[in-house]
Amino acid sequence: MQDSMVSRRDFIKFMAQAGVVSAGLSSATACQLNPKSTLLPFQPLPPTAYDNLSLAKGFRWSILLKELDPINSTQVFGSNNDYTQFIPLANKPDEGILWVNHESTLTLFTSGYDHKSKGQKRTIEQVDKEQNMVGGSLVHIKKSNNKWALVKNSPYNRRLTGKTKINFANNKTILGHKYAVGTIANCAGGKTPWNTILTSEENYQNYYGDIELLGKNRSFASAPKSRDYQWWRFYKYPPEHYGWVVEVNPLTGVAKKHTSMGRFSHECATTIKASDGRCVVYSADDKSDQCLYKFISDRPNSLNNGELFVADTINGRWISLDRSKSPLLKKHFTSQTQINTYTRKAAHLVGGTPLDRPEDIAIHPTTGNVFATLTGNPKRKNFYGSILKIEPTGGHHTSQSFKASEFLSGGERTGFSNPDNIAFDKKGNLWLCSDISTRKLLRGSYKPFLNNSLFYIPLSGPNSGHVYRVAAGPTDSELTGVSFSPDFKTIFLSIQHPGENSRAHKKPTSNFPHMGHPHPLSCVVTITGPTLDRLMS
Repeated sequence: MQDSMVSRRDFIKFMAQAGVVSAGLSSATACQLNPKSTLLPFQPLPPTAYDNLSLAKGFRWSILLKELDPINSTQVFGSNNDYTQFIPLANKPDEGILWVNHESTLTLFTSGYDHKSKGQKRTIEQVDKEQNMVGGSLVHIKKSNNKWALVKNSPYNRRLTGKTKINFANNKTILGHKYAVGTIANCAGGKTPWNTILTSEENYQNYYGDIELLGKNRSFASAPKSRDYQWWRFYKYPPEHYGWVVEVNPLTGVAKKHTSMGRFSHECATTIKASDGRCVVYSADDKSDQCLYKFISDRPNSLNNGELFVADTINGRWISLDRSKSPLLKKHFTSQTQINTYTRKAAHLVGGTPLDRPEDIAIHPTTGNVFATLTGNPKRKNFYGSILKIEPTGGHHTSQSFKASEFLSGGERTGFSNPDNIAFDKKGNLWLCSDISTRKLLRGSYKPFLNNSLFYIPLSGPNSGHVYRVAAGPTDSELTGVSFSPDFKTIFLSIQHPGENSRAHKKPTSNFPHMGHPHPLSCVVTITGPTLDRLMS
């Protein structure tokens, strides 16, 4: 365990050396550095650029699982872990199954393939290694003596990978197949009211390219590039087999791909039970100028069928993507399955609002308001991103109208940039992870923010709307997958892709988690401590 805080004196010294302290230091940043401020619920961490996980005073962290750790006799914990979700066993807050997404790999370390090297030949053996490291992990964990650990030899410990055969729900056939090989690019997700996991397939195009519909013909929307994973060179799987929401039973590992919720770069699948028992799922298409979506199931305890909507945030309305209700969609698509397979085209045809890279979504536990992160869109001069708030009419998530407004914008005034994953705690306060891309970290206008961080944002009381940094990640990393144990005494957090900028296997830019391994490792950590207990009390 580690308990860490960077002093203001050390921070200013470091910033001066880095050349980022100036007379123009924002008032919000200055406030966060002032331990005498009456607004602070705790002394927040200043921006840092250390190759470690740094925490504000009163928080402790411990590694739960790291990349390549054995989880059973034949499988290891995957790479680049992202979304986490704890499912208690027998209603125990201290024992359960943790689902963890594995979004991608750093091929340089996973298989030895350097996609930046023009002369290196790709091999199928390298691809096979990478396919086995993505997907997701189900791990049985238990808290004992105030420390979480893997329950070894548990039958619940298992993997879904890029090679796992997964059926399409409802016996659907997609491009001549009733199943897909593998789940890939798993970013964020959700938990259903019946305690199954929803894992979202995001940037699938990096593996097998993407297809769009031109008239009635399929055409490459984005052909696989040499800098991508190039799995398509060895496995000719249709791109349409990916980009879905996958439902996983945590007790059995049985999974199915839902075609009902559309196909696009799903960042998340955030669920809530409607007053009539049906399930509502909010999701976002993580790409610049793409849309927000809502799915309403046709009956309780099932996502197999229902109606998909796209958001018109300008006019505050949800537009149905049901072919039977739209002459325009009937003109361009031959079936509902075709609409769900090429959802982006349908969404823009009917008037879905292009947004600045919509990513994660969280629902306030008491107001029911929906918060969505818009990570940013340089093409529209939105460099730091924002958080969008959607208020369903009458508080009903099945309503077809809503009010949309900006909740917070990124920048030096608020102290965060490029919001990504978010989660609410039991008191209705927001926790936010930032995702400044690795190629922009510590550069240009992003320099003042330094490493990607975890923030706490109260939504009530005198501190409402103030942004407090709780943690900062190691070099090149993204903090993501923030979630809580049922008693809210533990935060589960993913440390993803430390050392992503490494150009040589023997010269990594990060050595995190500093445990003698020859290259950096992604990992899931637990965060506890008296400050967290006080915030939750």
